[in-house]
Amino acid sequence: MQLTEKQRRHLRGLAHLLKPVILIGNAGVSDGVVAETVRALADHELIKVRLPGLPREERDAALADLATRTDSALVNRIGHVAILYRPNAELPKIVLPA
Repeated sequence: MQLTEKQRRHLRGLAHLLKPVILIGNAGVSDGVVAETVRALADHELIKVRLPGLPREERDAALADLATRTDSALVNRIGHVAILYRPNAELPKIVLPA
């Protein structure tokens, strides 16, 4: 999924007040983490993911893997927190600017 810079900026603004709902530990991206992320994206469309304790390269790889496995877009990453977005195909809650 490709997002324009305008869409990313809009999603970052919406995610500003959100709390992380997914926590990835030292074990990395397991099947359980992927399942919970899919469920959270289905419920909310826009979520924050926290990855404490992993070095930067491993964080980047884990986020890329999680985004690929959940068919979502990585909106932004700052430090140990990332924002993922996947629109609900049946009933979208978030309307992106063109």
